Amino acid sequence: MKSSTHIMVVDDEETICEALMAWFVKDGYKVETALSGEGALEYLQGNDIDIFLVDIKMPGMNGIELLSRIKEKQPAAAVIMMTAHGSIQTAVEAMKLGASDYLCKPFDPDALSLLMERVMMQKTLQKENTILKERLLEQQEEAADVFIVHSEQMRKIFSTVDEVAPSSAPILITGETGVGKDIVARAIHLRSQRSYGPFVAVNCGALSESLLESELFGHEKGAFTGAMKTRRGRLEMADSGTLFLDEIGEISTKMQIVLLRVLEEKQFLRLGGSSPVSSDFRLITATHRDIPPLIKEKQFREDFYYRINVIKIHIPPLRERQDDIPALADHFLKRYVEDTGKHLEGFTQKAIEHLISYSWPGNVRELRNVIERAVVIARGYIIGTDELKFLDPGKLSCETPSGTLEQIEMNHIKSTLASCDGNISHTAKKLGINRSTLSRKMKQYQLTTLSMAK
Repeated sequence: MKSSTHIMVVDDEETICEALMAWFVKDGYKVETALSGEGALEYLQGNDIDIFLVDIKMPGMNGIELLSRIKEKQPAAAVIMMTAHGSIQTAVEAMKLGASDYLCKPFDPDALSLLMERVMMQKTLQKENTILKERLLEQQEEAADVFIVHSEQMRKIFSTVDEVAPSSAPILITGETGVGKDIVARAIHLRSQRSYGPFVAVNCGALSESLLESELFGHEKGAFTGAMKTRRGRLEMADSGTLFLDEIGEISTKMQIVLLRVLEEKQFLRLGGSSPVSSDFRLITATHRDIPPLIKEKQFREDFYYRINVIKIHIPPLRERQDDIPALADHFLKRYVEDTGKHLEGFTQKAIEHLISYSWPGNVRELRNVIERAVVIARGYIIGTDELKFLDPGKLSCETPSGTLEQIEMNHIKSTLASCDGNISHTAKKLGINRSTLSRKMKQYQLTTLSMAK
């Protein structure tokens, strides 16, 4: 940290500049000096400084004027004013104008080092705060994807989110893959009283039981082979924030029992640990599966289901809310036009009709990818059907498939496998799930890659 921190000492007394330079170099800082305010500003023409130490009384440009000029050129820089005891009031006034602190001459070396550490810590906190604000804005932009709404269904969901966000009650979000369950979870977090806390997401379907346990609970040093140091788990990281467990329908009944206890007690043990760890988090879960049939088949515990399902939000598939398609398409178009620097004015009427008539098996996620690709390949000033030719003609229908949810899922996996010539990796990517989840479902529905090749 110190080696990357760039300091400038500005004082008309050369001995003070040399003494401070020697002291800071010894402490590991990169140091520049200037004997006047004009000299400091000249150096700033092509260089950045993290921390300035500026003498208040200098001939020509004094320290207060230099402080003002520094703040104009490098607002993020910290400025420490150096003064004699008789000018402390002036130094205090300088702090009102933006100085970080002041230092009295003659210098106490230990006090000087402590002051520098404090200023560096303040700069670090400011930087982290800026990063957090940027992330918050990014999350708000992501949340906007699912809330570009015209349909009555999504208006009701939007209203529900606003109603339930302030509470700490567990929420279960259901819906097909790609409808934006994770984005709704983030939107709830951003509208909650925990919005300045962490949003910690875990995809339960992507991890084996042992890996999921370690990911959630963390472990102590030596808890198992390879545990070289203590590691905090996601439950602990979510303290004062929101824990989002995606694909909750994939976890084992054993893990459900453990998580039920955590939800009741708000405490848990790290793997290999003996001291309880407390964590105050709000739980949001999501699944594309229909849980009640899993309860009947003893694959999901009823008590755990009722604990996580205090509030339920179901997101309908995109094919059932056609009114949202043009608005979402326009939203994604603007985003990717900005990213690519292209000038595109919108869609032809035929293109909009094409998008509306498509069944969108991948939902909002697929629509976003389609618009991104259309923007990339577009050559004119408007997107027409030529830019959408890659959409599967067999899915240009919004008729809702018949049969049970399990039958629909099986048929969808089967047709996707066939379209990918039985390639597991390509099929999983197209379905928006991981290989292990696809393999488990193929086993469940007795599907094989050999049957796809026939």
